[in-house]
This record gives sequence, structure tokens and C-alpha cells, in this order.
Amino acid sequence: MPDTKAMPAYITTPIYYVNDKPHIGHAYTTTICDVWARAMRFGGHDVFFLTGTDEHGVKVEKSARERGIEPQALADENAAEFQKVMGLFNLSNDDFIRTTEPRHEEQVRAFVKRLHEQGDIYLGEFEGWYDEGQEEYHTETKAKEYEYKSPISGKPLVRATETNYYFRLSAYQERLERFFEENPDFVRPEARRNEILGRLREGLLDVPVTRTNFSWGIPFPGDEDHVIYVWIDALMNYATALGMADPESSDRARYWPASFHVIGKEILWFHAVIWPALLMALDLPQPRCVYAHSFWISEGQKMSKSMGNFIDLEQLQGYMETYGRDALRYFLATQGPLGATDSDFSRSQFHETYTTDLVNTVGNCASRTSAMIGKYCDGKCPADTGDCAGGGIEWPEFTAEQVDASIRAMERFDLAGSIGAAMAIVRKVDGFINETAPFKLAKQPGTESQVGDILYRCAEAVRIAACLLEAVMPDRMNDLREAWNLGEPSGDLRSECAWGALQSGTTIEKVALFPRVEFKESE
Repeated sequence: MPDTKAMPAYITTPIYYVNDKPHIGHAYTTTICDVWARAMRFGGHDVFFLTGTDEHGVKVEKSARERGIEPQALADENAAEFQKVMGLFNLSNDDFIRTTEPRHEEQVRAFVKRLHEQGDIYLGEFEGWYDEGQEEYHTETKAKEYEYKSPISGKPLVRATETNYYFRLSAYQERLERFFEENPDFVRPEARRNEILGRLREGLLDVPVTRTNFSWGIPFPGDEDHVIYVWIDALMNYATALGMADPESSDRARYWPASFHVIGKEILWFHAVIWPALLMALDLPQPRCVYAHSFWISEGQKMSKSMGNFIDLEQLQGYMETYGRDALRYFLATQGPLGATDSDFSRSQFHETYTTDLVNTVGNCASRTSAMIGKYCDGKCPADTGDCAGGGIEWPEFTAEQVDASIRAMERFDLAGSIGAAMAIVRKVDGFINETAPFKLAKQPGTESQVGDILYRCAEAVRIAACLLEAVMPDRMNDLREAWNLGEPSGDLRSECAWGALQSGTTIEKVALFPRVEFKESE
């Protein structure tokens, strides 16, 4: 087994704002991070996977007041809902950070105090347009460009004047431009990177790091009339979860910096510009990549609660109850909006993907192979003589190519590409069975060795594909492991996927991984 301590990997979701309940956006981001984290663990990496909740700010304070409860009570209630998602989706996060925890608040104050003392934060006044939903100020120029409406919610911007402490973002203009030039893959996909470069060319303004219009937040060190701006507070969770305010005394500091910050495209500016500038000021290494995915739409239209097409946690549970948890994970990972365009979550597409990819391909292939081994080989893996009539496939070479393609795609966060390479193995097995027809060959006398050679290749290829698919479908691939007596994952994925690891004589039981589901148009 490889030395995992030598290969740390760190992935984060955004921390989710507790002013609303979890929905498909939260489930999607956390699930795709989970797939990557599992895959890296299978590959021998020492992985740290972080998610959590963002619990300060005026929206939480206002919502709590409207309900007649304390902000902390509201934060506790909704944070519990997000933590519930972790179990529901079988997520393997290593930590769940809450911004109201003392470990976070103490480090944020330490970071902000350091920035203030070294002159990166100063007291100033700003007059401009305020986006209450995003808790973000805009200049007159930007507000006019947005037609004085929030670019995110579409609600009117509010004219406001406020004395705040500011971070000297403008001082980092040249360093940020140079950083982007030297690190072309820092923001992905490329369309998102181009957006950031366009905004950088407009020039950077200093940004507020405190507010005085609410009290539900972390007090500014040395001036407790000011509360630390929720966005600065939230961004720092990536560092506070690892104890980076005092890395010498943290046993998690080895994970820094992040391999991937995975976020939605609406919060890219904070993560791609403000966060790197803060890290420069704090003299901390930069993350390898900020990956800003697009949005889900529903049945071809933008999601809206008023239109009734908003996919919430309850609906996602319904899909899992009907199709299984792994089916939902597979759909999110392969059909989701990792690229520059939004993706459509439709019932018909979900059902078609499940039926085509999982029932008819993965499930059918594993079922056919194990059933034939049961029928023609007494349920024992046949020996491989190295001689196989028909098919014309160099299986060791073909699977090695797909394994390499799958692992490399996953490492660069191309989930669909990684899964696609694994599925190519399964589809090749399906075609191989149809071409060699072992079920016909077995009826001819003296063909036991030929049939065994064919079925060994089928079983071994399915085993390799299952190892590659285990990160996205851990429940069903574990079922296959148990039915085929494959043992536990080794922690060295490349070695485990080497051709020939399946031993002759291994008991192979028939499996039915993905039951067929009838599509009901009326649901």
C-alpha cells in the first residue's frame, strides 16, 4: 500500500448559508466533492473533505427576529438540516465546520487582527449601492450596469452609506494579475476564468470587512461596534478548519492548501479574487483550483418556488426511495453542470439515464456474467488460460488505458470523463458477450476451456470497472464486492485495477444491482 501521508489532498464545498433549507444545489456540490474525495482515498491519498454552514449575518438575524427566536437557535435548527444531508446522501466528509463555533471565531479574529496590525485593513467610509441578499456593496458604475438590481436575485439595490473597516484589495491588483497569468488553471472552467479576468481589467476597489447595521457576527478585534463582514468570516473557514491561524500546533496543517474549492458560479468573485488576496496578505499558499460549477434548472426552466419546479430535499429523497441512493449520485455526477452551462434536472432524463446506464449496462452486464459463471462454472471464477477465441480485444491493454484515463480525469475533477472511461469497460464487456456468445458455445462439447476464458475476461473487466465506479456508487459496488468475494479496497487503485487480480476458484454469486423501475408520467 502506498504511503498515504506523503500524498495529502484537500477538497471543500462552500459553507452553506443557514437562512434556507437544503436543496439540490447544496446536495449536488457536496456529492461531487464526496465522489472526488472517495476516489482520491481509493488512490492512496490522505484526504480531508470539508463542508459546513455559514451562520452569521443580517439575514439570519432578521429571520430569527421575525420568528421570535435567537439567531443561534435558528442557526442550530438549520445547521442540523444540513448535517442530516450528510447521512442521507452517504457523504464521507471529514469535518463539518460551523462559523458560530469558538474554534472558527477565535481564528477569524486572529487573522483579522493580523491584517489590521500590518496595515492591510483600515477604517474608511463608503457610499454606494447595497445588495441585501448577497450582503455586497456595488459602486455607481456597477449598479448602473446591473440596472440597480441584484445580479443574483434581481431585487432592487439599496442606497447606503456606512463607515467600515476595509481590506486594501486594490493593493493586490498586480500580484493577482501575475498570479492568474502564471496559474491558468486556478479558476475553472475556462469560461469562469475569463469572467474574472474581465473584471480584473476594470480595476480593483477596496472591500469592506465589517458592518455596523447588525450585531449577529464576530466582533472586530479592538472595535466591537463593528461586526466582521459575513463573507470575510465565511471565506476563512477553509483555513480555520485546519487550524491555520497557528499551523505549528495543528495536526491538520499538512492538508493546506486546498486541491479544490468547489463552489457555485454566483460566488466566484469572492473565491477567485478576494480570497486569494487575503491569502497573499496572510502569507499563506494559494489553493490549486477554484472550480465554479453552473446551476441546475428543472424541466427546462429556471427553478422557482413560485413555479413549483424547485427541487428540494424531500423530492431528492423521493428519487432515492424509487431508484436508490447510488442512482441519484450517478445522475448528479454524470449529468450535472460542471461545465459553463446549466444542466436540466428532468424526471424523464433521470429515468432514461438510470435505465440505460445502470439497469441495462452496469447491472445487466454484472448479472449476465455472474449468472453464466453460476450456470457453466458452478459459481466459481474460471481459470484464465490466456487463449480466447473471438472478440479481438486485448483486454489487459484496453482496461489499462481506461483505468489510466479514468484516474487522470478524476484527478483534474472531470467526473463525467472519469466515470465515462469506467463505463467504456462495461460496454465493451456487453459487446464482447454478444459477439462471443458463451451461452451458445457452452452447448457444444469440449468448449469448457473456451467458455471459461470468455467468462474470466468478462468478470475481470467488470471487477476493474466496479473499482473505478466505487467512488460514485459506493453502495452498489460494495454489493458487487461482497457477492463476488473481492475483499476490501486496497487503497492503491492502480494496482487493484491491474489485469489478472481476480483469482480462479473465487465464488461468484449472481447479483441484481439495479432493479428496473417503471416510469409513471403522472408522478
